[in-house]
Amino acid sequence: MCCHCNMRKDAGFEHVLRYFDEDGDGKISPSELRQRLGEMGGELLPREADMVIEALDSDGDGLLGLEDFVTLMEAGGSEEQKLKDLREAFEMYDTDKSGFISPKNLKRMFKKMGESKSIDECKDMINHFDLNGDGVLSFEEFRIMMQ
Repeated sequence: MCCHCNMRKDAGFEHVLRYFDEDGDGKISPSELRQRLGEMGGELLPREADMVIEALDSDGDGLLGLEDFVTLMEAGGSEEQKLKDLREAFEMYDTDKSGFISPKNLKRMFKKMGESKSIDECKDMINHFDLNGDGVLSFEEFRIMMQ
């Protein structure tokens, strides 16, 4: 847990997992992985999605849970690939394409994931990682938060 905002270290990954998890069961299926990657401009063949899930599925249920997803996000390829993956995650939050995540963007993302957060709660979360005090998260601040 983060001592300032009660946010677990893997909370950022949890929110991204929820974005991929269309049916809300807390896990990512091969079809959910393909669907969401397709929406983000990526492409994954059905067999490739099956192989990714199979390689990382720690409990053998054919789905990626949070721990599996964190492993995928943290170990997924080269530093260049990790940076690209972080950029894609950042862009999911930066819904107005301003180059920053504002409290309003964060609130909107929580709503998409079925959670209700007040604008003040979102401000508190951002303030914890807002290194320059401008009230929004830059990509660099987001990258630091996700490490």
